[in-house]
Amino acid sequence: MHVCLELNYSSFHVAGDAGSVYFGPNHPMKPHRLCMTHHLVLSYDLHKKMEIYRPHKAYPVELAQFHSTDYVEFLHRITPDTQHLFSDELAKYNLGEDCPVFDNLFEFCQIYAGGTIDAACRLNNHLCDIAINWAGGLHHAKKCEASGFCYINDLVLGILELLKCHSRVLYIDIDVHHGDGVEEAFYFTDRVMTVSFHKYGDMFFPGTGDAKEIGEREGKFYAINVPLKDGIDDSSFTRLFKTIISKVVETYQPGAIVLQCGADSLAGDRLGCFNLSIDGHAECVRFVKKFNLPLLVTGGGGYTKENVARCWAVETGVLLDTELPNEIPENDYIKYFGPDFSLKIPNGHIENLNSKSYLSTIKMQVLENLRCIQHAPSVQMQEVPPDFYIPDFNEDLQNPDERIDQHTQDKHIQRDDEYYEGDNDNDHQTDL
Repeated sequence: MHVCLELNYSSFHVAGDAGSVYFGPNHPMKPHRLCMTHHLVLSYDLHKKMEIYRPHKAYPVELAQFHSTDYVEFLHRITPDTQHLFSDELAKYNLGEDCPVFDNLFEFCQIYAGGTIDAACRLNNHLCDIAINWAGGLHHAKKCEASGFCYINDLVLGILELLKCHSRVLYIDIDVHHGDGVEEAFYFTDRVMTVSFHKYGDMFFPGTGDAKEIGEREGKFYAINVPLKDGIDDSSFTRLFKTIISKVVETYQPGAIVLQCGADSLAGDRLGCFNLSIDGHAECVRFVKKFNLPLLVTGGGGYTKENVARCWAVETGVLLDTELPNEIPENDYIKYFGPDFSLKIPNGHIENLNSKSYLSTIKMQVLENLRCIQHAPSVQMQEVPPDFYIPDFNEDLQNPDERIDQHTQDKHIQRDDEYYEGDNDNDHQTDL
């Protein structure tokens, strides 16, 4: 029974090296949050309830299924030592302060994108019901440029893979920022419905995501935006989420769901402005899981990294029907969860500017747009295209289905300055 659960229930894609890259000392993105998440998952013994796979590194030709070839090639060749030679290209592809060039940038993209592509392939081949890639969820990247700390849009690539086997795919985004890159990629098609719950207004990044943005041409009414104001709390958020997502699934009848679980919507996030607790955030994951559809779950934003790890560990437990004790077990990063060493996080204290009348107006607007669809679109099942062309490689050296031993799982190199609390890092500042 336990073996059946491991093989057929959930698959967890460990993007091991993705946690060791470094955006720079003053950059809010800290990929080491992935190592912290992984060690929490291990410390709660959740890995014993699922299969763990090492994803393949996505090949440039795979990345070019969505991104322009010239952009992929530039990411492949640019390095910190050579970037001064390419000022025009850096501007063209929006690389710079928000999206810096750092060591092993392209490999980082290959790893997290490969994880999401492999997760989609496992779902397509019925090897699992739920696939998780916490390293993925970089939803801002565009076809020809980086944006918002995102270089390659793994979510779009994963959805394209799912579309090989499913007529309709539903994308849900609970990151505090609008899922603009995914919406833009599928804005003109009814084969993907995008639903994004996010902060909108006050020049908040990326500046898109108004409720009036609903898609165009064949995609009209298939882009749903739920623009929220500062300070939304658990009860308001989850009530609205459940009402809208229930109607979306009933109306659209997707064959698979992709859920982006950006943790910057949590209270206390360095770049966020919501009041969600981990329980409130995880309740959305629990609700989506109940539809019993093939489910691909990714990470996303999240810049108070100890809370990101807490959140994604709890949500791994939710996906495995396992409630985690509040006391965090001993692990390599235990000191960063002090002083309480608990999964709970303090309540947010940002004033909730989302009045009942405002939320009711947004809800009615979304439901009215859904009524314009009436029923699931009559998308004919197209001939399933062949898998991506993958160049020959030594399967003994690189097998995406290979189980990795405990030593390899735990082998993470920690930079001394990753947790530096002085002038070179502002992890523990409270200013947003």
